[in-house]
Amino acid sequence: MKRALIVVSHGSRREASNEEVRQLAQLLSAHQQNKFDDVSAAFLELAEPSIPDGIAAAVERGADEVTVLPYFLSAGRHVTQDIPAEVDKACRQKPDAVIRIAPYVGRAPEMAEIVLHLAEDN
Repeated sequence: MKRALIVVSHGSRREASNEEVRQLAQLLSAHQQNKFDDVSAAFLELAEPSIPDGIAAAVERGADEVTVLPYFLSAGRHVTQDIPAEVDKACRQKPDAVIRIAPYVGRAPEMAEIVLHLAEDN
C-alpha cells in the first residue's frame, strides 16, 4: 500500500508564504523515514493546488492511502468545517482511496515545548 501525506495550509496571496509550506513538505519528505511514499502541500484557498486537487494528484501518483495534515494552530472554522468539506469532495472524486484527516498541528502536545523554545531563543 502506498501512503501519501498532504500538508494543508490556508494559502496566501503572498507566494513566499505558500512556498514556505511547500518547502516544509519537502523537509518532511526528507525526514519522514519511509512512513510515506509521497509528501506534498495543498491549500484551502488563494493558492494551488487545492485540497481535492492535491489529493487527486497523490492518488494519480499511486497513493492508496492519503493523510491530510492541517497545518493550523487552533481548531477554528477551517479545521472543523472547511477542510473536512474539501476532503469529502476528494473522497467522492477518489472513492477507492482511503483518505483521512490527521489532528491539526496546534493540537500536538509538543507545541508547548516548541513555543517555549522559540521564546527562549529570542
